[in-house]
Amino acid sequence: MPSLLDSLSLRSLTLSNRIVVSPMCQYSSVDGFANEWHHVHLASRAVGGAALVFTEATAVTPEGRISPQDLGIYRDEHIGELARIVRFIHGQKCAAGMQLAHAGRKGSTTPPWLGSTKVDPAAGGWQPVGPTSVPFSPTYPVPCALTVDEIHGIAGAFRVAAQRALAAGFDVVEIHAAHGYLIHEFLTPLVNTRTDEYGGSFDNRVRLCLEVADAVRSVWPERLPVFIRLSSTDWIEGGWDIDQCVELARRLLAHGIDLVDCSSGGAVPDARIPLGPGYQVRFAERIRREAGVASGAVGLITEPHQADAIISSGQADCVLLARELLRDPYWPLRAARELGRTAPWPVQYLRAAPRDAPAR
Repeated sequence: MPSLLDSLSLRSLTLSNRIVVSPMCQYSSVDGFANEWHHVHLASRAVGGAALVFTEATAVTPEGRISPQDLGIYRDEHIGELARIVRFIHGQKCAAGMQLAHAGRKGSTTPPWLGSTKVDPAAGGWQPVGPTSVPFSPTYPVPCALTVDEIHGIAGAFRVAAQRALAAGFDVVEIHAAHGYLIHEFLTPLVNTRTDEYGGSFDNRVRLCLEVADAVRSVWPERLPVFIRLSSTDWIEGGWDIDQCVELARRLLAHGIDLVDCSSGGAVPDARIPLGPGYQVRFAERIRREAGVASGAVGLITEPHQADAIISSGQADCVLLARELLRDPYWPLRAARELGRTAPWPVQYLRAAPRDAPAR
């Protein structure tokens, strides 16, 4: 079996190792534009030795943002600054990924350090949209239920956003279908109570997800991979669960998805999630084994030997790190040292590298 520091090939893209920077919202944009903060945040993780760096959840429409401060890809003008960031990431021999997202009923809210409460239109907010008009919680805005024509428009927005991401030079796009945002809202019966062709049965609830996958794949080059992030379970009886997720992953493979990024939760505010080291790894293992698609493990993966064991035991094809890479952007270089492997360092930093470290 491969190890954490071995390469991973997906279509024509070969990642230098199996450490991926998970999308992490920064709540630092104005009208969706990337700026110096995003450049430093993403570039420093590329310098640190990860093989693939993802942007935060990047909204495909203005009302698809989580907050007014979210990154966006809903205007052609967004491409230029993103392209500059991508060029730097590529200069570190690192791949660049964009997570395409629509917040659904969880949009128009404040950043978490301000309490994640609704933002009124007078303060720059908007009325979000969702499968129904039921809000996420009493402190969130009331969404407008999407019509069928508007749902078709959402898939079109993902398609155009993927074209813009390609123009900016990204190597991978990931469809965000987790954490209670729009696509996940359609997947889970806890939220989706529609009675039309987008609600009710499993086939109807997964319809939007498959349509978005098709829309993205229709414009994304055959040579480049497409990921999807799924919540593997809602952690509530009667909600979306791992069995349904495995079946959806099987179908997504047939629709051109190359890797499932396996997270969980987020659909409803009262779920009780049993947090612990690697608590979501078993979902990645099941999807990899039963759906026959590559998987990524995420969630409280903090130690190099822990991450290496996930890969070498065949539980996942890669690991996605978030908070640990906020604490230590150079975690991949530390992992190589602790695992007795060499990893390339930026030539500017070679004076601090182990003696046998090659230059990047």
